[in-house]
Amino acid sequence: MSRSGAVTFKGTPLTLAGNELKPGQSAPDFKLHYFEGGMKEIKLADLKGKPTLLSVVPSLDTPVCAMQTKKFNESVGQFGDRVNAVTVSLDLPFAQNRFCGAENVKNIRAASDYQDRNFGTSYGTLIEELKIMCRAIFVLDKEGKVVHSEYVPEVTSEPNYDAALNALKSQL
Repeated sequence: MSRSGAVTFKGTPLTLAGNELKPGQSAPDFKLHYFEGGMKEIKLADLKGKPTLLSVVPSLDTPVCAMQTKKFNESVGQFGDRVNAVTVSLDLPFAQNRFCGAENVKNIRAASDYQDRNFGTSYGTLIEELKIMCRAIFVLDKEGKVVHSEYVPEVTSEPNYDAALNALKSQL
């Protein structure tokens, strides 16, 4: 399933692979990779038990994606270890690790869908034409049910930070 014209990039309509996730749905499983002293995996099951913020970006090496990651990193710091926070992109885990180190991002883990794009397809965030992620936010409750979702209509625009953080707070 694809969604034509679901998002735009600088005004050009693009197609998203997969279905749109909506509040009330169970979050699909995924397998992402990150680098922390070696390659490691993170799956949906690893996040259950705490409310979770999933911040999806096209690439950490672009201004809006960097800003989004840094803003969420700063904001989720107030929750300590009561929440999970993950930035998802198709950047290689090594590049994500470098970015987080350089930008002092410690409260949100960066994880990559580079191996098989299973996250992008099952969460409906993979842009078919560009083979990168769109900008999207998902908040999951501690059981892994979607309580908030936002697919930012224009890839170069920022998400609604307050709506996502309020949804996350509502799960504490």
